Amino acid sequence: MAHAAQIKIPATYIRGGTSKGVFFRLQDLPEQAQVPGPARDALLLRVIGSPDPYGKQIDGMGGATSSTSKTVILSRSIKPEHDVDYLFGQVSIDKAFVDWSGNCGNLSAAVGSFAISSGLVDPSRLPRNGMATVRIWQANIGKTIVAHVPITEGEVQETGDFELDGVTFPAAEVQLEFLDPAADEDGDGGSMFPTGNLVDDLEVPGVGTFKATLINAGIPTIFINAGDIGYTGTELQDAINGDPQALLRFETLRAYGAVRMGLIEHVDQAAGRQHTPKVAFVAPPTTYTASSGKVVAAADIDLLVRALSMGKLHHAMMGTAAVAIGTAAAIPGTLVNLAAGGGERSAVRFGHPSGTLRVGAEARQVKGEWTVTKAIMSRSARVLMEGWVRVPGDSF
Repeated sequence: MAHAAQIKIPATYIRGGTSKGVFFRLQDLPEQAQVPGPARDALLLRVIGSPDPYGKQIDGMGGATSSTSKTVILSRSIKPEHDVDYLFGQVSIDKAFVDWSGNCGNLSAAVGSFAISSGLVDPSRLPRNGMATVRIWQANIGKTIVAHVPITEGEVQETGDFELDGVTFPAAEVQLEFLDPAADEDGDGGSMFPTGNLVDDLEVPGVGTFKATLINAGIPTIFINAGDIGYTGTELQDAINGDPQALLRFETLRAYGAVRMGLIEHVDQAAGRQHTPKVAFVAPPTTYTASSGKVVAAADIDLLVRALSMGKLHHAMMGTAAVAIGTAAAIPGTLVNLAAGGGERSAVRFGHPSGTLRVGAEARQVKGEWTVTKAIMSRSARVLMEGWVRVPGDSF
């Protein structure tokens, strides 16, 4: 019996922030996968090792968590005043599904460096030494990200002393600016609060009715108070992920929140939109012990936030959700702002399961409507492996 030979595709495995993913240049993909569609999805599923009923992704590059089941496709930008187009695919672990509905803020930290190293940025725009500014078009959601990438002797600098909670070793700092994170692709501003309210009563049949801030900034996010669902905001992964009933409640809440935000028409459609919206719960600051064993003092943070991604509590914080946190914190009256003590603020430091993170946002009210011009945070990125990824030739 004849069997299809494996093919090899140029690829790079990169850590960006607290996530890892397989990065491709669009031009390096097989021709049928250079356009959106079933062939591309099938290829990326096979690269990552999904769907895997065992939930381990042993036969692929995935790491069996939402943070490590990710793919990125980059190409020279077709948008004016941009260097690179960035497309992100969140690969389901146990289902044959790639979610293209949102961005990965953590992997955004690696886009600039990969674009430079892969020849996707005009060399005349790069300093010999100093900071390179890479203008990124986030194609999933139609947003602009500006990455400030350190360059040493003409090469991307990846090592350094910047420490990021949730990442074991220090690396070079990469500052990211998420411009107009609540704007539509055409730049008309969109609706940051889809319901028109800073706080809503979200009714979830069979679960309860909760105060909720529904915001679309960075990524659509549903914020609720930790105390309203029986938590303190100091929980680590096992407290949530080891409780099937808790995960079901959160998924039900997410589905009804997605309908309320206008992202889907019926709760049954939530299963086909796993990446967005996110669900997060917030609480005022209190001292707790992070997953690394480090004590996070209440005096060192403004609030506590825990967030779920792809149906599980995240081990740290999604970068896009951090944008939503920073934006909501800057707007007086949201649940995030109230958990942080209320009032006006341009930056917030929050505690998550792995430690702390600081994110800034510039928000203002214009004609009664809140707008945000940009959100800023620092991450790091490092190439882990480069070469080729192999997949059976008949897998896509």
